[in-house]
Amino acid sequence: MSDIAIKICDLDVKKLNEELNEALAEEWLAYYQYWVGAQVAQGVQDALVRDEFMEHAKEELEHAEKIAKRLAELGGIPLTHPNQWEKKAKCKYEEPKDFSSLKLLEQNLASERCAIMRYQKICEQTHGKDYITFDMALSILKDEVEHEQDLDGLICSIKAKCGKI
Repeated sequence: MSDIAIKICDLDVKKLNEELNEALAEEWLAYYQYWVGAQVAQGVQDALVRDEFMEHAKEELEHAEKIAKRLAELGGIPLTHPNQWEKKAKCKYEEPKDFSSLKLLEQNLASERCAIMRYQKICEQTHGKDYITFDMALSILKDEVEHEQDLDGLICSIKAKCGKI
C-alpha cells in the first residue's frame, strides 16, 4: 500500500496485518481440519461428507493464499512457521476424536461460525477505509456463510435419516 493510500484510508495497517495473520492462521487450521475430516469420516453419508470436506478444504486454502497476498501488499509478512497458527488463531483447530460424519460436521460448523465473525470484523474494520482488503474479506465472508449453510444442511439431513429430528 502506498504512503498516500495509508494516509487516505486512516487505518492502522500494523493492526490490520495482525488481524490478517490471525485470519491466515485460522484458514490453515480450517484447511487441515477439513482435510483430516475427509480422511477419517465414517458413518451416515460419509462419502458425501468426505467430498464436501475436500471441497471446503480447497476453498480454505484459496482463502489463505488471498490473505497472504494481501499481507504482502500491505507490507506485512505472513506467518512463517506452522507452530504460529495455533498461537495466533482465535478460531481453533478441534482434533477429531469421534469420526462420525455428524460429529465432524458439528465441529466444522462451529469453526465456520467463528470464521464468519472474523471476516465480519475485518469488513467492519476496513469498510470505507481499505476497499481492497474489504472486498477480499467480503468475498471470503460469503464463502464462509455458504460453508455454514452447506454443513448445516448436511447435519439436518443426517439427523433426519437417523430419526434425531
